[in-house]
Amino acid sequence: MVSIKDIAKKAGVSVSTVSYALNGNPKVTEETRARILVIAKELNYVPNAAARSLKKKESRIIGVFLTEFSGAFYGGLLQGIKEVLNDKEYDLVVCSGKESHRMLPERIIDGAIILDEQFNSEELLQYADRGHKIVVLDRELSHPNVNQVLLDNKAGAMLATEYLLEQGHRRIYIVNGPKGSYDARQRLQASKQTLDRHPKVEYIEIEGDFNKSAGEQAAKQIIDAYTEPVAVFCLNDEMAIGFYNYVASTEYRIGEHIHIVGFDNIELTEYTQPRLATINYSKKKWGALAAEQLIKLLQGESVENERIYVTLVTGNSVGRV
Repeated sequence: MVSIKDIAKKAGVSVSTVSYALNGNPKVTEETRARILVIAKELNYVPNAAARSLKKKESRIIGVFLTEFSGAFYGGLLQGIKEVLNDKEYDLVVCSGKESHRMLPERIIDGAIILDEQFNSEELLQYADRGHKIVVLDRELSHPNVNQVLLDNKAGAMLATEYLLEQGHRRIYIVNGPKGSYDARQRLQASKQTLDRHPKVEYIEIEGDFNKSAGEQAAKQIIDAYTEPVAVFCLNDEMAIGFYNYVASTEYRIGEHIHIVGFDNIELTEYTQPRLATINYSKKKWGALAAEQLIKLLQGESVENERIYVTLVTGNSVGRV
């Protein structure tokens, strides 16, 4: 691999002169710079990004850490992040897995946006202690170098649960999310608090994992125990879509025998029949705000924690009993 030492040797100049020329430093003349750039091109020189980042103390790259990439959820979120970062002349890399965490301490990236339940909070706080800038979308952390941009999960779950109660249901199932998910915990807690005010309503929790297969399994469990119309709150739309898929293979009908609400308002919900009731928010705005907050942290500006507003889309998959 060609280094700046090779360029310096062929050009008959010092390594520092080559470095100045490659980085556009005015310490070298335009004639010298042009000659060095020609030699660098002839030798197929490729800059060492890690070394350059260490010298400049920035990479102009932001890392977005996700638990996984599957499903229809992430597109709008990442588009919102990308548009803001590109406007500010930053690029982004999307990461997952333990090995990718080293990009923060090694300063391959300038900062991180976290939506990854497998990224330990203690680890994040250690990086924040070292001066790294971080925005979290999936937990509450108190640190000057960490900003929170969180969904209003509790408000959304209360809207969904109250909507089912208003239809007169006396048995409500809640299909939970992954045990390690902050969003799932918040939604479940708010639903339980709402149902606690209605002691005559039977509440049944079913384990889930935010994937379609969990929705299908929940539908089978509910149909096997079916005796009368019931309501279901799936804590995300992916599971609700899986629920629809399974019910479609039976004699039961969504909107008549089983009434359902989801969460996230992913694009697929527009095409379900009947249209799925769900909790809506702008995933693009969520991503954009996260990127804006991180850039402010990198620029040394003070920031306040933010919360993303949610609303109920009533759909027509819920009916009175």
